Amino acid sequence: MTSTPLHPLRAEEIPAWDLEADVVIAGNGIAGVSASIEAARAGADVLVLERTGGWGGAASLSGGILYLGGGTPLQKALGFEDTPENMKTFMAAALGPGTDDAKLTEYCEGSVDHYNWLVENGVVFKESFWGEPGWEIPGDDGLMYSGGENAAPFNEIATPAPRGHVPQMSNKRTGEQGGGYMIMKPLAETAEKLGVKAEYDVRVQRLIVDDSGRVVGIAAKRYGKDLHVRARRGVVLATGSFAYNKEMIEAYAPNLIGRPGAAIEEHDGRAIRMAQALGADLAHMDATEVAFFGDPQLMARGILVNARGQRYVPEDTYPGRIGQLTLLKNDNQAFLVIDEAAYEEGSAARSSTPFFRFQPKWVAESVEELESEMGLPAGTLQATVEVYNRHAENGEDPVLGKKSEWVKPIGTPIAALDLRNFTAGFTLGGLRTTVDSEVLHVSGQPIPGLFAAGRCTSGVCAGGYASGTSLGDGSFFGRRAGISAAKG
Repeated sequence: MTSTPLHPLRAEEIPAWDLEADVVIAGNGIAGVSASIEAARAGADVLVLERTGGWGGAASLSGGILYLGGGTPLQKALGFEDTPENMKTFMAAALGPGTDDAKLTEYCEGSVDHYNWLVENGVVFKESFWGEPGWEIPGDDGLMYSGGENAAPFNEIATPAPRGHVPQMSNKRTGEQGGGYMIMKPLAETAEKLGVKAEYDVRVQRLIVDDSGRVVGIAAKRYGKDLHVRARRGVVLATGSFAYNKEMIEAYAPNLIGRPGAAIEEHDGRAIRMAQALGADLAHMDATEVAFFGDPQLMARGILVNARGQRYVPEDTYPGRIGQLTLLKNDNQAFLVIDEAAYEEGSAARSSTPFFRFQPKWVAESVEELESEMGLPAGTLQATVEVYNRHAENGEDPVLGKKSEWVKPIGTPIAALDLRNFTAGFTLGGLRTTVDSEVLHVSGQPIPGLFAAGRCTSGVCAGGYASGTSLGDGSFFGRRAGISAAKG
């Protein structure tokens, strides 16, 4: 990638345009398809350039959680109260530090409208709630807690409300035809009905600018042949994160060095680099989502300790928060301590995650023996379990605030699962954009003709993460990008 030129081409250097449209969109995932729909509805002739052989991107392979709230019809139908203000309070606390206040305000105030837009475009949500700890809903329920809203410390900061909206699935196949596919399919069909054209197997290379510095097209390649694509009104970048760009990971998000990328290989940061070559500003490039390969049903029933034998997170919270605190604050060192009864109960739960369920590495008849076998400093785990059990007798966890339903004294036999280095992740930072998805120059001014949305931008997440925010802000600000680009 680094050997391929990134600096913009000048329009006067283009001998002939191979393709042209009013709005040209790079990427046909959730942000790109949302942009294409709104640009077409605004009267623009729309062309989408997609690197792979079909629509979908990372979105179609995802679990399909959309982070929506503020009182959506689904929340109301299931008896949950929420307001835009309450939603924003949670998001500012959980997704920071450094969240974009203007984006959060727009996102939260526009969330109900966005839910309705998705439904109007064919996305179906089942009126049923799934309340167990977990990464994804095992069935086809439509609503879940997806960011630790009902766990400490956030349940004291904002009134808990589930905001993980998951489309109803048929023949669910995680990673192949899950919730993400059930979002992308109707949106892609809507775009096609609106006359949006798509060109596949096209790799974008550089932006094209006119004499005034306005972006007027994209230089790309297809099967090694150069393509020059003219955009009469605007270009939208929607090509995903930089999770699979080794050099950018090393430069911006070193905590992910050597970790598997929880994304797709096409997320190579190309769009970010193309815009940087024009002077585009960046934001929160070190921010990362961190997946943690532990079964939430087991974690909630045990205690997670670090290499010092100390607890560091309420075990019933959003597993992505567990992952961030493990990787970023505890050197990727994690052990799940759990007794035999709790292990068997968690493993048998309907909503357990079998592919994240591991056999204990150490089993002992006492905490002291387990501590010794794990190689923890003498007395550390014993002190942790003693304090936990003392309060657990009353169903309380004053240290970290785990909910009483999951707080029980740890008995014997006792075991520990080795969860060290069980993390993966993807990047959350990217191009700095306005609430209307204009790409900002380092001067603070919008770059004329250039818009962006999705994981190639810095969206509502500045540090923390909640499942559904990628699909949520990608589609929400993708719509804004399409509308803005269509205006020209």
